[in-house]
Amino acid sequence: MDKMRQLRLAKDAMDRDWAEPELDLVAVAAHAGYSRYHFIRAFKEAYGETPGQYLTHRRIERAEEMLRSADLSVTEICHLVGFSSLGSFSARFKARTGLTPSEYRGKHVGRGAALIPGCYAMLWAGGFPTATLKKRRDVRPAYGEEQEADPISTSSDRRAEP
Repeated sequence: MDKMRQLRLAKDAMDRDWAEPELDLVAVAAHAGYSRYHFIRAFKEAYGETPGQYLTHRRIERAEEMLRSADLSVTEICHLVGFSSLGSFSARFKARTGLTPSEYRGKHVGRGAALIPGCYAMLWAGGFPTATLKKRRDVRPAYGEEQEADPISTSSDRRAEP
């Protein structure tokens, strides 16, 4: 199988399973048939960003959509899009959009149709995640949340502080 097809299989897996907090680099790399380190380099070469950055961007895009259209709390949206930490979600959201999730909602709500009631949005997303919202002893950051500390990522990926 050629390189681009293998990488596309992994990218498709991230596009399909973006909301899963258990989605990790090893599983995504396995879709492409690469080791995790080789996969990071190959993915960045092909798509211009690391797999963690790509997955974070996908999750933030979905969060933007939910903030504009669903009557859910920021915490509920954070968990629905696959982040395990509200602080990490808010920091990544602000870095990507320039606004906090609450500021984003305030700026964009009211410019179209009424918000979808939260109960319908939660059912559409697969039910109420009561088990995932409970504190667990072995909580690990979701894939994409730890990307800033990843030594594999290049220093050019980091944005300068204003």
